[in-house]
Amino acid sequence: MTRVFRTPLGDRTAVGFTSEHRLIATLGPEQAWISLAEPALRALTASLGVTTVTVDLAFTARVSRPLTPVVPALALRAG
Repeated sequence: MTRVFRTPLGDRTAVGFTSEHRLIATLGPEQAWISLAEPALRALTASLGVTTVTVDLAFTARVSRPLTPVVPALALRAG
């Protein structure tokens, strides 16, 4: 099974790690894994429409979004 993640902007990305230690630090010791070269990872995810590969993913807090749409200042008109 291939895991696909999302970038902070919401795009899907395949994820590769440069060491087993980095993978375990990010995804935990129970995460199943195999060693792949970057071209093989791209080939596995290409059929899913994933074109980005992120190396050594580090989890961060989710980007907060406003509850209501923000209207750009240029779109406002004085009545």
